[in-house]
Amino acid sequence: MDRLAPLFHAPPVTVLHAICALIGFVLGVVQLAGPKGTTAHRVIGWAWVLLLGTVAASSFAINDIRQFGPFSLIHLLSVMTLILLPIGVLRARQHRAKAHSRTMTGIFIGALVIAGLFTLAPGRIMHAVVFGG
Repeated sequence: MDRLAPLFHAPPVTVLHAICALIGFVLGVVQLAGPKGTTAHRVIGWAWVLLLGTVAASSFAINDIRQFGPFSLIHLLSVMTLILLPIGVLRARQHRAKAHSRTMTGIFIGALVIAGLFTLAPGRIMHAVVFGG
C-alpha cells in the first residue's frame, strides 16, 4: 500500500482520473480480447465509454504541466477522446463494426496507452507509484 501513497495523497480529481483510467485500461483489454457483438461486450463497452469520458473530462482539472495557459499538449488527447467517443458509439449503433472498432481501438491506444506512458515520466505521480520514490 506504500506504493499507492503518492496517488492517494493527490487531489481527489487526480485520484478519480487515475482510477478510471486504470479500470478503463483493464476493460479495454477485455473488450479487445473478447468476443464482439455480445451483451457482455455492449455492457462493458458502455462502462468503458463512461470511464473514458470521465478520464478525459477530469484531465482538464489536472494542470501540473502548463504549456498553453493551464493546459498541455496531452490535453489534446482529452479533446480528441471527447469528440471520438460519441462517434464510436454512433458507428456501433449504425452497425458499422469496422469503423466502430477502429475508432474505439484508436481511443484505447491514444487515451490510455500513449497518455498512460506519459504518466510514467520521472516526477509524475504514477512514476512514483510504479517505480517507487
